[in-house]
Amino acid sequence: MPQTTTKPFPAPGDPAKKVRLVLWVLIGAAVAAGLVWFAVSTANKPAPAAPQPAASAQLVREDSHRLTSPAVEKAQLVEFLDFECESCRAAHPLVEELKQGYGDRITFVNRYFPLPGHRNSGTAALAVEASAQQGKYEQMAARLFETQTQWGGQQESQAPVFRGYAQELGLDLARYDAAVADEKTRERIRKDAADGAALGVTGTPTFFLNGKKLVLDTEAEFRQLVTDAAK
Repeated sequence: MPQTTTKPFPAPGDPAKKVRLVLWVLIGAAVAAGLVWFAVSTANKPAPAAPQPAASAQLVREDSHRLTSPAVEKAQLVEFLDFECESCRAAHPLVEELKQGYGDRITFVNRYFPLPGHRNSGTAALAVEASAQQGKYEQMAARLFETQTQWGGQQESQAPVFRGYAQELGLDLARYDAAVADEKTRERIRKDAADGAALGVTGTPTFFLNGKKLVLDTEAEFRQLVTDAAK
């Protein structure tokens, strides 16, 4: 799963395309750490925050969203994701399937990584984090992926749409609104993005299995790595 594209398992291309891809990868990697802030800061106008140095980056923090809690942990699978990313949406059913199959042995962790160029990626992350504060992280995340084709790629803010989803999920809207407006919520997302950039994340979805960044070519390869880690 290349880290700077939005296609999870692309087919091999012709040599000329590969040369161009390498050039774009080099350029993209050089600016990704700085650009990742644009998605959150521009969309939501939070106070500026400097990226963290690599030495302080953490793959999993105490407040990271752990989706499973195995009694005996065999492995950790950490995903940096963007709710407006088409590849994240495409990978979501597979990740859910793996979580159902191996959640009793593997801790699945999600972290925010809004991408530049996705106008509502930061807004979506805010909606999910605000929902998480009422115990509805997975429900809102799933809702955003289910409806991504309806709101993704829009230039105008989709905050009212996301608030509608919050209402459908039965959230306390006063608390939801307060969380969306709270600088601490924005800082929570920036912290995830800073960790990801410092750890070498340049695109989404990016997976780390037991601390190792995965570079995947096929879905079968991903399945096998997770299966082996669960043994």
